[in-house]
Amino acid sequence: MLKFLSKVKIEFNALDPRLASCMEFLAQCNARKAKESNPACQLIVKRRTDDQPPQIAVTFVNGVEEVFDATSTPAQTIRNMILEKGQLLETEQMFREAGETWPIVIPEEELRQPTPSIKPRKAEDKQ
Repeated sequence: MLKFLSKVKIEFNALDPRLASCMEFLAQCNARKAKESNPACQLIVKRRTDDQPPQIAVTFVNGVEEVFDATSTPAQTIRNMILEKGQLLETEQMFREAGETWPIVIPEEELRQPTPSIKPRKAEDKQ
């Protein structure tokens, strides 16, 4: 998960009963496997004393920042959203490295073409 991020900032009041998501996400970020995936990812924990709701802010490697309300969003949902966006970043990087433009634009006429049916061959036919 951390391999797609350059910075994670977790803010919460330790006495706030809504901090469960922050604590779970922090534990996931501190896991050995996560840290090894991107040792350069900056992890900032800010313990607050006010009544602001807990929040998690992540900065992706491409500079895009996203802030999650940790009171209403479970840590697993945040993690899944990061992984989905990370896969999109990887795909974009692959296309750019191959010299292709991004995003890929598929012409309308190609979208309307029927797909050819492919009949699976039997094991005997393959030899």
